[in-house]
Amino acid sequence: MKVLVDRGKCQGYGNCVIAEPRVFDLDDDGFVQLLIEEPPEDLRAQVGHAVRDCPARALNLGG
Repeated sequence: MKVLVDRGKCQGYGNCVIAEPRVFDLDDDGFVQLLIEEPPEDLRAQVGHAVRDCPARALNLGG
């Protein structure tokens, strides 16, 4: 599983950080920052929730 981020779409809501703080954070400008680009499978449910919960649709899952 790979997390794809479109930083141009990110609005800094932080829902991803709430859903999975081991994978997502906000940088100094308040936009999404990936801590783990390819999270382990045991985080799939939480990362999937973060992707679905992003109001700006800035996150996607790839292979």
